[in-house]
Amino acid sequence: QVLVSTTIIETGLDIPNVNTMIVQDANRFGLSQLYQLRGRVGRSSRKAYAFLMYQRDALLNKDARKRLAAIRDFTDLGSGFKIAMRDLEIRGAGNLLGAEQSGHMEEIGYELYCKMLKDTINNLQGEEQEEDFSTSIELPIDAYIPSDYIENEADKLSWYKKIAMIRTEEDMEDLTDEMTDRYGDIPKPVLRLLEVALLKEQAHKAWIVSVIQKNEKISFVMDQAAPVKVEKIDDFLKSFAGAMFIRTQSEPAFVYDPGKLRKKDLLTKVSEIIERIAELIER
Repeated sequence: QVLVSTTIIETGLDIPNVNTMIVQDANRFGLSQLYQLRGRVGRSSRKAYAFLMYQRDALLNKDARKRLAAIRDFTDLGSGFKIAMRDLEIRGAGNLLGAEQSGHMEEIGYELYCKMLKDTINNLQGEEQEEDFSTSIELPIDAYIPSDYIENEADKLSWYKKIAMIRTEEDMEDLTDEMTDRYGDIPKPVLRLLEVALLKEQAHKAWIVSVIQKNEKISFVMDQAAPVKVEKIDDFLKSFAGAMFIRTQSEPAFVYDPGKLRKKDLLTKVSEIIERIAELIER
């Protein structure tokens, strides 16, 4: 028994015995439509299947490929919110505060748009603005998620995003426990990735734009607006017994020359120096 229907069934037509759905020309449908249609099959313990079909030689545009990839990746229960957010990213949010409710944010990207919106609202409310710069860490260490630890690329990308959101040691510990529970003991490259994420946040709070090691020297490039306590710089430099100096050309930076430094001690030493630089900042 086969029911041939239009998309009217997405509005809630209930046929509890159906266990298979075939959607023809799925690339023509919106992401929310596909999600609603897929939910029309499968009841309680009844296993069901949804086949999203498109022409073999069809030339799919970029958005169509993204929609089909999203509906394929998000199959767990409660994926509606993730589907909605992905749909928002694909279509664009439009002008949220004005009359015009269409448009795309391809020029600046969704995350930057949200940041600009947040900064504007904070400015109108008279709240203090956050430091308007990003921080990067470039050190010769292996910090990544190996494929033999997390195989699924979509899951791996999700974990990279979570790691990038680390702000405190508690965040890092919680994420460490969560990864251990799901995938087992964490390999060293992942542990270093977690440490680098926390290090990046600490450096940002110390007004450091980048931490770069080149030719064994480690440069801590400061933001030009950093409120440094100038009177304490001399004592700060002397405490390193000649291994630390200031570079004034182009971008201001503290440069540390440790000579030979073992890789396993690199992150610890960089963290110590960032803590010392943070003491130079006016609060």
